Amino acid sequence: MADRGVDLSALPKEVRDQLAELDLELSEGDITQKGYEKKRTKLLAPYIIQAPAPPPQNDVRPPAPSSSSHAAPPSSSSRYRERRSRRTHRSGGTRDDRYRSDIHTEAVQAALAKHKQEKMALPMPTKRRSTYVQSPINTRTPPDSSSGSEDESSARRQSSVAAPPPSHLQSPETWANRSAQGSSTSSSASSTLSHGEAKPGQGQPQPQPQYKPQYQPLYQPHHQPQYQPQHPPQNPPQHPPQHPNQHPPQQSRAAAVTDMLAQSRIAPSENSAPPPDVTAVAPPSRGPRVDLPSNAVVRGMSRGQSRSSMMETADGVPVNSRVSTKIQQLLNTLKRPKRPPLSEFFTDDSEEIVEVPEPDPNTPKPEGRQIIPVKGEPLGVVSNWPPALQAALARWGATQGKSPALTALDITGKPLYTLTYGKLWSRSVKLAYTLLNKLGTKNEQILKPGDRVALVYPNSDPGMFWVAFYGCLLAEVIPVPIEVPLSRKDAGISQVGFLLGSCGVGLALTSEICLKGLPKTPTGEIMQYKGWPRLKWVITDSKYLTKPSKDWQPHIPTANTDPAYIEYKASKEGTVVGVAVSKVAMLTHCQALTQACNYCEGETLVNVLDFKKEMGLWHGVLTAVMNRIHTISVPYAVMKACPLSWVQRVHIHKARVALVKCRDLHWAMMAHRDQRDTSLASLRMLIVADGANPWSVSSCDAFLNVFQSHGLKPEVICPCATSPEAMTVAIRRPGVPGAPLPARAILSMGGLSHGVIRVNTEDKNSALTVQDVGHVMPGALMCIVRPDGPPQLCKTDEIGEIIINSRAGGTMYYGLPGLTKNTFEVIPVNANGVPIGEIPFVRSGLLGFVGPGSLIFVVGKIEGLLMVSGRRHNADDLVATALAVEPVKTVYRGRIAVFSVTVFYDERVVIVAEQRPDASEEDSFQWMSRVLQAIDSIHQVGLYCLALVPANTLPKTPLGGIHISDTKQFFLDGSLHPCNILMCPHTCVTNLPKPRQKQPVGVGPASVMVGNLVAGKRIAQAAGRDLGMIEDQDLVRKHQYLTEALQWRAQTDPDHVLYVLLNAKGVTVGTATCVQLHKRAEKIAAALMEKGSINTGENVVLLYPPGIDLIAAFYGCLYAGCVPVNVRPPHPQNLAATLPTVRMIIDVSKAACILTTQNLMRTLRSKEAAASVNIKTWPTIIDTDDLPRRRPPQIYKPPTAEMIAYLDFSVSTTGMLTGVKISHAAVSALCRSIKLQCELYSSRQIAICLDPYCGLGFVLWCLASVYSGHQSILIPPFELESCLSLWLSTLSQYRIRDTFCSYSVMELCTKGLGTQTELLKARGVNLSCVRSCVVIAEERPRLALSHSFSKLFKDLGLSSRAVSTAFGSRVNLAVCLQGTTGPDPCTVYVDMKSLRHDRVRLVERGAPQSLPLMESGKILPGVRVIIVNPETRGPLGDSHLGEIWVNSPHNASGYYTIYGEESLQADHFNTKLSFGDPQTLWARTGYLGFVKRTELLDASGDRHDALFVVGSLDETLELRGLRYHPTDIETSVSRAHRSIAESAVFTWTNLLVVVSELCGSEQDALDLVPLITNVVLEEHHLIVGVVVIVDPGVIPINSRGEKQRMHLRDSFLADQLDPIYVAYNM
Repeated sequence: MADRGVDLSALPKEVRDQLAELDLELSEGDITQKGYEKKRTKLLAPYIIQAPAPPPQNDVRPPAPSSSSHAAPPSSSSRYRERRSRRTHRSGGTRDDRYRSDIHTEAVQAALAKHKQEKMALPMPTKRRSTYVQSPINTRTPPDSSSGSEDESSARRQSSVAAPPPSHLQSPETWANRSAQGSSTSSSASSTLSHGEAKPGQGQPQPQPQYKPQYQPLYQPHHQPQYQPQHPPQNPPQHPPQHPNQHPPQQSRAAAVTDMLAQSRIAPSENSAPPPDVTAVAPPSRGPRVDLPSNAVVRGMSRGQSRSSMMETADGVPVNSRVSTKIQQLLNTLKRPKRPPLSEFFTDDSEEIVEVPEPDPNTPKPEGRQIIPVKGEPLGVVSNWPPALQAALARWGATQGKSPALTALDITGKPLYTLTYGKLWSRSVKLAYTLLNKLGTKNEQILKPGDRVALVYPNSDPGMFWVAFYGCLLAEVIPVPIEVPLSRKDAGISQVGFLLGSCGVGLALTSEICLKGLPKTPTGEIMQYKGWPRLKWVITDSKYLTKPSKDWQPHIPTANTDPAYIEYKASKEGTVVGVAVSKVAMLTHCQALTQACNYCEGETLVNVLDFKKEMGLWHGVLTAVMNRIHTISVPYAVMKACPLSWVQRVHIHKARVALVKCRDLHWAMMAHRDQRDTSLASLRMLIVADGANPWSVSSCDAFLNVFQSHGLKPEVICPCATSPEAMTVAIRRPGVPGAPLPARAILSMGGLSHGVIRVNTEDKNSALTVQDVGHVMPGALMCIVRPDGPPQLCKTDEIGEIIINSRAGGTMYYGLPGLTKNTFEVIPVNANGVPIGEIPFVRSGLLGFVGPGSLIFVVGKIEGLLMVSGRRHNADDLVATALAVEPVKTVYRGRIAVFSVTVFYDERVVIVAEQRPDASEEDSFQWMSRVLQAIDSIHQVGLYCLALVPANTLPKTPLGGIHISDTKQFFLDGSLHPCNILMCPHTCVTNLPKPRQKQPVGVGPASVMVGNLVAGKRIAQAAGRDLGMIEDQDLVRKHQYLTEALQWRAQTDPDHVLYVLLNAKGVTVGTATCVQLHKRAEKIAAALMEKGSINTGENVVLLYPPGIDLIAAFYGCLYAGCVPVNVRPPHPQNLAATLPTVRMIIDVSKAACILTTQNLMRTLRSKEAAASVNIKTWPTIIDTDDLPRRRPPQIYKPPTAEMIAYLDFSVSTTGMLTGVKISHAAVSALCRSIKLQCELYSSRQIAICLDPYCGLGFVLWCLASVYSGHQSILIPPFELESCLSLWLSTLSQYRIRDTFCSYSVMELCTKGLGTQTELLKARGVNLSCVRSCVVIAEERPRLALSHSFSKLFKDLGLSSRAVSTAFGSRVNLAVCLQGTTGPDPCTVYVDMKSLRHDRVRLVERGAPQSLPLMESGKILPGVRVIIVNPETRGPLGDSHLGEIWVNSPHNASGYYTIYGEESLQADHFNTKLSFGDPQTLWARTGYLGFVKRTELLDASGDRHDALFVVGSLDETLELRGLRYHPTDIETSVSRAHRSIAESAVFTWTNLLVVVSELCGSEQDALDLVPLITNVVLEEHHLIVGVVVIVDPGVIPINSRGEKQRMHLRDSFLADQLDPIYVAYNM
């Protein structure tokens, strides 16, 4: 600002005061930013020094014009003084001390400074714009300025309203001056631009051009533009760049954060790649380098040079894309060594996946002696002590009726009403009478003493609550106070139902106003909340109560051990239980508090706490009545509106005691103005209820600092420790004026994490300062025991759980005896496990130790304990560190949750915070990356996940804090809807097994054979039955060729219908008899010879939709002696994507001619086609629609059966286009094999719903019928899109026994007809005729899909045994096909961990990590398979995993290539075993599988050998030395969240990339990231590197329904996916 050149400490006092007043007005929102600037500039004008500010200390710093043009003012004048004396606290202003201990903040700064050597470049996630807009939360209310948290420290008032001025209103000096101070507090790579070196002799640097930030980082230039300043500095300083809308630090610590960050090198990418690490690279003679986005050019430098953004990947492949730059960045980051060394081990058995790392010898261990139980002072005997609490009320009601008991405040903080003891007594009696006598009809009593009753009163109505509570005590029914349910969606609402259920509550008391406000059903009844028992509601307003008859008196027995009331308590998991407090415990606790706090009759107490439970109830309702104290109740709503209200109440009423939380101290300081009339001198005790929190020390100190001048005495601040079970554990007694204040403990965080107390002297950065919470309560006995395992007494220097034995504590969890035993009946044991006595103790849930002078110190709560890798961390400490990172302008202070989730055998830390609506993407990412580093340095624990959610979306507790267990549940369910997320599994998961080292290949054949024999294993091979010359020998001998078979059928049985083609309506649109097909083939052959002048043996492309034309064209080519090449026609709506593939096959196959239909011919020559391919160079195109009736001169007969019959082209799942040559001999053998397996004769009908373009689909569509003479009903799969039930109704209508389909068809039916089975049944669809339904595939059988298909259509009569699969590959189109005879396909369960080691271990169904595999159909006649080790090429034993090799007369003859890659051909098609049977020639399928001999018998009576296909070898991912099948990982991912439609995985430079299609709303996108990471880590022990969330339909799928993962990978790296979100896991 304009005061940068001013030494503020030198200004006159009145000017300083005016400045402070201004600051305050701004922070309160009483003045706009603009007005503030104006007034401030005016005040400072006379004092501005014109000279430029000297550079700080000795390092030369180039000024950094910030990219944030609007800087908010420093929070108060004293900020500059503080820069010098960092420890002095400021008075007033908006210093936020709630979570902030000085030590802590300095620690955070130092921690972040440490990172300057390790440049940590976190790649920023990529978002689509639509997600970037904060998800649809318009419906939700904006957070109030305090953002309403129970521990909320930010009653910043409306300061957020004063928006900073837009950039163009500020003069360049503003930022120039600011930058000279070097006060930037945040760093981001984009603005490395703006740190120009100031030219000597110039006061101001020139403003640099601003570049518009892009959401995705640009390329990282390799040649960094250099420029030489005239005076190069000795050590180039590293400047943290600035953020847009960055407010300078508001806190005293900020200055230090700033200085530290000025040297720090944590540069997350804002919109360009990470800046170069000049510390290591730049030679000393050069000036600092500047990193430019690739679209900027520096003067005096060639444009080309700056743009060279090529980059090499880890494989040395040059890649030019944004995505790969990010992945490279991620890889570089991941190369940083992890902290805990991995233990050197690898266990190859399933028992132990994870080895616990060896214990570190330097781990601190407790060395003290065993602790001796600590005794509180004895409970004094008082003569006039009442026999029960009700008796005290009766006494005051009678004797001191006019004395005030309670004053309630209205929303403005003014007194609303005062309840006197007389009124309190009479109304309570009236209520007690009504409850016992007036609720039911005359002679039935609804309530009896001992029944439980819910008390539902709002926080703003203490009077009604007091009357209800005491009314219940007088009626001897047990009150259960709960929060007012505001909606069905309240956090933890069903858990409250659990509490009411376990306490057996059937009746709820409430006030009339409250009842009106409860949510109602349309009929006007109170809504039934989820999980709640049915309640009867009773209104307790006075006008509804009955005055008791003269002779009725409430019964007040002496206090006994019956429950007096039940206090609710939410556990770490979120369950709400009721702690029952007995009448005697209630009385004794009041007595102990009276003695400890020295309460006197008639004092005044101000209570800011919740009066329904804990301290607010114990002091403000119970002990107050015991001592006739006047309580002034300040509700939460008043505190939010007027944070100073409680201080004013203390002043007005001269209160002696105030009951507050750190939050209230903090708010009072924030709102404090120099109100000379406020005095806190009357206070003798300021009880701080959460004095055990890590940030309570600094809150108390700061409050004292501000209010000491208002008469607050240091000795009156009394922190205490409490828990619902043990009630008050310890409280600091009010001190004697002038006595020294108790000392603090400064503990080492490292020690604490091992549960050991070590006073921290050397490393200030990881220290925790704690204050004592006083001494044990009177009449109590305290021990400290180990929190886990048996309750063994701790040593004196060990942290443990505090346990209490006292008459004043809870007695049980009502209605839950099992839980009660472990908490309320603990008997401590010594080191040998021997109980130290008989007396039971109660667990307090607090972790702490006993310090010198028997002072109690608490360091955390059990429920906030995170056990990570055997070390303890406290959630509150992590919150404190996160919030000390920088003046928080990214998240709301009180709205942050820390919890742990168990993933892969350890707890992982998750932080969720609410992001401010005005925080930019870069700010948030910046903040997240710094929190990571701070927590890493200070706590030595890695964060697993850091998520930011939109403001006001986290579940709230009734007083505005965050409901941790619900938040955790949302996180695990994937319903948190974060708007920013950062996962760091690479850095924090350190218990993965060591990667497997592969044994070198080179095992001798002898040893392998011996190994097999010794193990008693048979070689893993299997064969189909013989393809002997059986029944149709004549036909086979006569017709070696299909052309001959067709001619023979046309002569012998001309009118037999071979083919029937159906349309979407199920209507026959075409048929072909033997003779028709023969005639059509002749016409086409004639046309080919005449029009196309084709030579024998030339290739002809067939381009037809599925149908009979295609079949005719195929035989036409054979008749003409050409080789048909069947190609899927281009999709008319998607030419750009489909036409190039057609073109490629035409070019690769060197086709001489194209046969097609008129429509397609038009398409090929259209303008649209010209856009994607060159249409001028098509070979001859012949349209076969209207050919003249001609016959060819002769029908070609090949000289040998080894001649090529046709070429089969297909795109593999790895994206490879391969064509294989199929000979005439192979065609006949294959058709014959299928005929035998499926028992096909001319009297049979089969239905085919497959794409007829390659593999077995083509064979069944075009060849099999002509060979076997059966009738094929053809159903083109695309017709199913307009009529889903077409295939199934055809099966039913034609009574089909055998049908063939693809997985895509099966999936369409399963997804689309799942809900319509009843409808189909009504239409008469009956599938009981289907004997076999075979899925034609080249992959592992999809068990889940075929199961759900069978299950769904069981109702339509489909036999569960009908569905089976086939298996084919490029080298052999049909290895297995289920067929009609032989045993049903069997399913086995294999262990996934062994599978990754290329071993098969069979396990029982339901075993953990088991994978079900289904047999891929029966091996076809004439086929032999053997399982071979792909590396040694030796045969493997039964049940071993290896590559499937196949030998059969219908193997393909080789690849059709234009380059003549003969070596590949020999390797894939004619290869031999390295030993065993070196003669046979085998073809390699490229699939991994195993053979298992089953107990079933095959047709010949031998035991049946089943072939199981596991997956394609090309597709497998080699990660950590193990082999993974993508489909296994994808199955896990798809189960992770309901919104994942489909997913695909691939690797890139050793990173696992998961792409998931999101079928839900876009706000679910970021929920998927942690769930996907978790599931892959849990089930596959792999860390996901990148998670990409895309729209449905983005993952490419081929015609067989297989995912094209390599295409996907290419599109991802080329940045063509248009993802919704890309998360780079650290």
